[in-house]
This record gives sequence, C-alpha cells and structure tokens, in this order.
Amino acid sequence: MAEQKNKKRLPAIAIVGRPNVGKSSLFNAVVGRRLAIVHEQAGVTRDRVMATVVRDGRKFRLIDTGGLGLMTGAKKGGEVWDSAIADQVEAAVADADVLIFLGDAQAGVTPLDSDIAVRLRATGKKVLCAANKCDNGKIADEAVEFSVLGFHKVFPVCCEHRSGLAPLFSQALSMLPAYEGDEEEDVSVVKPLNIAIVGRPNVGKSSLVNALIGEERMITANIAGTTRDAVDVEFTLRSGDENFPAILVDTAGLRKSGKVEDVVEFFSAMRAKSAIERADIVVFMIEASPDGATAQDRKIGSMIESAGKGVVIAVNKRDLRSESDEVLLKAVSRSLPGLNYAPAVLVSALKQNRFDELICNITRVMTNLDTEIPTGVLNRVLADAFEVHPPPVTGNAPLKLFYATMTGSRPPKIKMFVNAKENAAPNYMAFLRRQLRNAFELTGVPLSLEAVPRPKKVESIKRNMNKRKHR
Repeated sequence: MAEQKNKKRLPAIAIVGRPNVGKSSLFNAVVGRRLAIVHEQAGVTRDRVMATVVRDGRKFRLIDTGGLGLMTGAKKGGEVWDSAIADQVEAAVADADVLIFLGDAQAGVTPLDSDIAVRLRATGKKVLCAANKCDNGKIADEAVEFSVLGFHKVFPVCCEHRSGLAPLFSQALSMLPAYEGDEEEDVSVVKPLNIAIVGRPNVGKSSLVNALIGEERMITANIAGTTRDAVDVEFTLRSGDENFPAILVDTAGLRKSGKVEDVVEFFSAMRAKSAIERADIVVFMIEASPDGATAQDRKIGSMIESAGKGVVIAVNKRDLRSESDEVLLKAVSRSLPGLNYAPAVLVSALKQNRFDELICNITRVMTNLDTEIPTGVLNRVLADAFEVHPPPVTGNAPLKLFYATMTGSRPPKIKMFVNAKENAAPNYMAFLRRQLRNAFELTGVPLSLEAVPRPKKVESIKRNMNKRKHR
C-alpha cells in the first residue's frame, strides 16, 4: 500500500548549495521563465520556490532553496535568516527524491562546499554534483576539482547560457521514482485556483500562508521584506464537504516606491504585481485599525481593482485591537471605497482565528467569478433600473438603452448598447452597477459595465447565411 502511495506522489528534485553559486539561475533555466529572483547579492532566495516541470517526458517538482551558511553576522538579524533558511533547505531536502548540489567552478571548492557535501551525503538521498559558471573549456576542465568532495561525477554547467543542463537532468530524471501520472494524466482534473496573498510589508502574509497549509512553509519574522520571491504553494481549499485544488502565492510586501532600498526589493515588488495579474483571487491583507487602511493600502487596493481580480480583504491582527468588530469593519469600508464590493474578514493569522469565515468567503468569490447572467434577465434588470430612476439629461438627449449583453467573465463584463455613450454620466453608471450587484450574486467580484453606441447598420443574419450558401 505504501508503494502505491509513493507512485501517486509527484517526484521532486531540489537544488542545494552555498550562497551565490547560481541555484536560482539553474532553477529558472530549467523552468523556462524567471520565477526566482536572480541577483549577485547573497541571500536573495530565502523561502523554497517550487515549480512543476515536464522535461524529457517526465513530470516532476523542481525546488530552489536559499544558500546554506548565509549571512552570519550580517545586518538586520542575519543570524535569524541563517537559521530560518537552513530550516527551509532541510525541509526541501526531506521532500526531494534527488538533490543537485551546485558549486561555483570559478571560485573552486570552499570549506563551506565541503561542509554541505558532508551534510547531503548523511541524508542518504541521491545526490548529483554540478559546477556552475563553466563559461569556457578551461573552467569546465577545472570543474573536476569538485570530485574531491567524494562525488563519482561532476557535471560542468553554465546556467546563464543554459549549457550542460541536458546531461545533468538526464541523469537526475533517471534516478527519480516511478510516477503513475507520467503514463496517463487525468484531463478532467480541475485547474487549481490561483490565490495571491498581497499587502504592504509585515502585515502577516507569510503567517497566513503557513496557517492555511498547516506547516512552516514560509519564513516569518518581524522584519519588513522577509519574503523576496513570489512563492507558489500547492494547497487544498476545503469548504464544507468539497475540496478545491489551489495555489497560494505569497508575495513580497509592497512599499512606497520612494522607500524601495535596493534592486532586489524592486524585483520583489515586480513579482508581487505579476502575481496579482495572474491570480484568480487576491487576498488583500491589511492591519486591523480604527483608522482603517493606510495610504499605501489604498494604492495596493487600486492596483487590485485595476487588475480586475476577485478579492477578499483579510483584516489581520484582530487580536491586538480592543475595538468592536463593527468599528473596525466600518473603518475598512470607509477607507477603501474602491473595494466596497469585497468582503472583509477580521482574522488573526498568528492565532488562526476566523479562518473558516475567510475560506468561506474565498470559495464564495471563486463561485461568483464564473457568474453567467442570461441576456433576457440582464435586460429586464437594467430596464427596471432605467424606469425607476431615469438617467439625467446629458448633452442634447438622455441616455437611451437599446439592449445589453454579457461579453465575458472573470470578471463579469457587460456591454450596454445605447444612443450615445457620452450621455452615460459616471454617477448614473455607478447607480446601474449597484442595481446589478443587488440583483445578482457578485460579492468580491469587480463588474465591468461599458456603454457603447449601437451600430447604425446591422446586416441581417439571413443575408449573411445567403452569402455563405453562394460561396
């Protein structure tokens, strides 16, 4: 029974080594996109970054890890990072079937390389040794120096130019255990829901991810900027008796542009913005306060609104406030008027309070994203709205509605064909959106309502059909 269980598990390869040897470059080269931040500064990668990869007909998980032995005595609590990163690497090693120990051929073997090699062999895992930065033949020849670490073969690679990767991964894939999914993938599997956790620094995003998945998957600390990469974490969203596959994306805290300290933080912010763009739902985290959202929170909220994403507002650190729920929720509504369609949930990520309510709202928004409004019903609701509250006269004539139709979803998109779009006053369009929200379940979902002029000449369907017959 245990063997059968193992075959159902997607095999994993973890990349391990000291800081700044090119682990993230190797990861990106294999994945085929810049998923992990790459920079010459040591310690850029802190959390485990994972991606599912298909290579040479084999499907597996690739894991990028932080540099071992990192930042001893560095600023901003370097010892904290060193310990936390080591814990993340240890978890990655335990989860992996094959380890790729990466060294730097240009720097040669260092004492830290020797220590790491000893630690990896002690795990009993299958380990391959690769020497990166082999830009020319001479350096590639010198890569054999790493054989002193006790490895049977050393693979010279250059991650920047993607050379030498084929033999390395051909060997790694041959060492992976069997996986039943390689033979026949179930095409009926539901696409995972992509949930991005965003907010300004130190509001508790990584703590929320860890609490939702039930393990210390992300490094947490009371230091702004702990998370650098946008990290994807596979997760099963449980709501009632139903389970939904999901991917949680923990992101770097978005600070004011004037406070971005270095290029690494700049790229972290870019990753966070990209995570919003590719998300289905955004969990927007702010801190509970009687003053509501901050100016930076409002900027992030505008970014989410502009991206047209489903959103749930997680108002964190509720346990640190003495004010009533009503006071705190009213403050959120007052300070984030652009997201007044989003449900707000008071939570404590640290104490895992009110998580059932948070998950319930996430699944609610997930369902609402796919709302389909029949054309007939849509037109009746809008016609009633025009009758109850006629549009103001703008220009030479009042706005006249001919018909409306739904043109898309995620988020719902509606076009109203009218006499003149310039007659559609912004305040009246806002009124119509409220009427539609009252009529249909659109909690947490932005609604695109656009007034467009009706075409002056519409060729009949019958005429088009006759043209096709005579071709």
